[in-house]
Amino acid sequence: MPLRQLIASLALAIGLTNSISAADNRLDVAQIISKSDASDILGEPVKDPSPRSGEGADGYYSKCNYYSMRRGKSLVIRLQLPGPNAIAPDKELQLVAAANGSTENVPGVGDVAQMFATGGDSGAASRVLMLYVVKGGAFITIGVSGFANDAVALEKAKTVAQKLVDHL
Repeated sequence: MPLRQLIASLALAIGLTNSISAADNRLDVAQIISKSDASDILGEPVKDPSPRSGEGADGYYSKCNYYSMRRGKSLVIRLQLPGPNAIAPDKELQLVAAANGSTENVPGVGDVAQMFATGGDSGAASRVLMLYVVKGGAFITIGVSGFANDAVALEKAKTVAQKLVDHL
């Protein structure tokens, strides 16, 4: 094979490898937090999820919802890697905090994290806890519902968030 063809083939192979590597960096949250993991987190069997990942106008996203077989518990997972024209993750977190008004800082996960809980009086099983995490260029949202104790729900959300952060 002439040198020119060899160089062209090598350049093509390197380009394809880089394209494959870039695609591999796109996390699929359903592959990181499996149905079995969700069952363990919620403490009971869950229905089959309908995960979705892809590129959108605002960048790359991956999401998956897990719902318990018996009504009442759920785990909602969202990951966004904003595109060049999207809101930066730290700005997105500021907007979420402003919209909710009563967020609390959560140390120990990501670069910065905040949470809020809503849905009835403390101790009501219908409460929803939302954890928002910024890590590098990623914005992660974890929602956990069906736990009467916010501290338990927060630990579960932090566990999920940390697994995602570990893959970034």
